[in-house]
Amino acid sequence: QVQLVESGGGLVQAGGSLRLSCAASGRAFSSYAMGWFRQAPGKERESVATINQSGRGTRYADSVKGRFTISRDNAENTVYLQMNSLKPEDTAVYYCALKGGLLSTNPREYDIWGQGTQVTVSS
Repeated sequence: QVQLVESGGGLVQAGGSLRLSCAASGRAFSSYAMGWFRQAPGKERESVATINQSGRGTRYADSVKGRFTISRDNAENTVYLQMNSLKPEDTAVYYCALKGGLLSTNPREYDIWGQGTQVTVSS
């Protein structure tokens, strides 16, 4: 069974950067689309960035375009989220998730989820 483990969260000042990693166990990692989602207290879970199987197709939430970059290294079974110019509104628990087939921003379509990593951005 595929498992996802996120890392790289923490506390940063506004304007700072973090790089999140999501390591996947199991086979055929390159067959799956991956996504980063976040959920702040009292808010719905939202898609942050998604990436297709090859890594050539990506999609970003409007709120993070130009600041965040999703990438994947299929040889290492890992997906990354580089987060620059962080804002307090980015504070949330960040989750990576996996789905079969095409890229999607709908969390209901994702099959496997990591445990989440906390990102806190202070003013």
